[in-house]
Amino acid sequence: MKQARISAAARRTRSTRDDHQSGFTLVEMLVVIAIIGMIMGLIGPRVLSSLNESRVKTARIQIQSFSSALDLFYLDTGRYPTTSEGLAALVRPAATIPGWAGPYLKGGNVPSDPWNHSYVYRAPGQHVPYEIVSYGSDGQEGGADLAADISSSTTIGAR
Repeated sequence: MKQARISAAARRTRSTRDDHQSGFTLVEMLVVIAIIGMIMGLIGPRVLSSLNESRVKTARIQIQSFSSALDLFYLDTGRYPTTSEGLAALVRPAATIPGWAGPYLKGGNVPSDPWNHSYVYRAPGQHVPYEIVSYGSDGQEGGADLAADISSSTTIGAR
């Protein structure tokens, strides 16, 4: 019984001592936030740069995939789709295309580029039978760096 009274008293003493020392001060929290901000300031641009570079690589890979599908289309029909038929001819049959044996792209639709813009398809292209172009991050022809155009003639080489 005496031990029970001592433990209860010790617990009360300990809990009042813990109440005064628990938690973080405002200064400690501000220091931690400042450190996290400095780390993000150093690492953030590198991470965003890698993300943007991966979008360019993704666009190149998609253009290569379209080129493979266009080659299969050519083998089946004896021609590449016209500019007016566009890349949609790879996924939807048209009565005006004899020999069509598609769809030539998985998923049944033509994906957008990594910046959510439509790819531009031209047939014939300059010095090549066709050209597939992504206008980059700005979605407009021309540009530099991330806004630079990505073309099948530069991605795959002249056909």
